[in-house]
Parts: sequence; structure tokens; C-alpha cells
Amino acid sequence: MSLNDEVCILRQVPLLAGADILGLKRLAFASKRLHFEAGEVIFHQGDPGDCAYLLLNGYVDVLVDGPAGPVRVAEIPERSIIGEIAVLCEGTRTATVRAAVGLDALRIARDDLLRLLQQDSAVTLSMLRMMAERLSATTDDLIAARAGLAR
Repeated sequence: MSLNDEVCILRQVPLLAGADILGLKRLAFASKRLHFEAGEVIFHQGDPGDCAYLLLNGYVDVLVDGPAGPVRVAEIPERSIIGEIAVLCEGTRTATVRAAVGLDALRIARDDLLRLLQQDSAVTLSMLRMMAERLSATTDDLIAARAGLAR
């Protein structure tokens, strides 16, 4: 896949749709394209958050450690970014992410993602919206779970 092809895909990612074309070219050039087979772990809960991944195709399962083993808590579709929370918080991964099907992804180093966010306010605002939507959905799930336990 050429650099221009990757830039075209990046423009289809809702998070990056309003991004400056030069910033997308820099991001595509600096990123590393990887392939993961179905069932392959992209990163483990507790790993250092040194990069994010942009899912070019396919989807992943998000798993968290539970008392009886890993619990699947979400499915993230193609054209999404994963691992950004640990990058932004400079912390460790909050979940394990596993390829549900064979997929391709761009590995975006921490510095490259942070540079894009500093240089492009449209991307920063999109990421804030995406994270707020995830937080809202998680809060709704937590409220429902607690309500179910109170019965």
C-alpha cells in the first residue's frame, strides 16, 4: 500500500476526517503498518502505553482481567484508534486488545500522535469527543450493572 493510499484511509477515519493533509502525510509516513492474525494480542493490560494503533480493517476485542479470567468488554471496529488513553495519560494499558479477525493497523508512536494533536486542533477536538462518548457509554454500563446488583 502506498503512502497516498494510507492517507486516503486516514481521511476516512472519523477521528482524522478534518485533519490537515500535510499532518496526515507525516503521520502515515512515520507510522508502521502491521498485520495481526485472528486471536493475536496487540497489547496486554498493564503494558506500557508507548503507541496507539489505527485499525485499517477488521476489528478487535477489548478484554479486562476479571476474577475468573479475561472478560470481553467491547468490540472496536475498523477505522478506529486504540491505545490512545495510555499514550495520553503516559501510563499503562487499561485493557488487553486482541484481533478478532485478521487485520491491518498503523502503529503510531507516542511522539507522533502527540505532535499531531498539538498541531491540529480539529483532530484534538475529535479525539476529545470520541473519548467523551466512550466515557458516557462506560458510565451508562456501570449504572446499569450497579442497578442490576441492587435488585
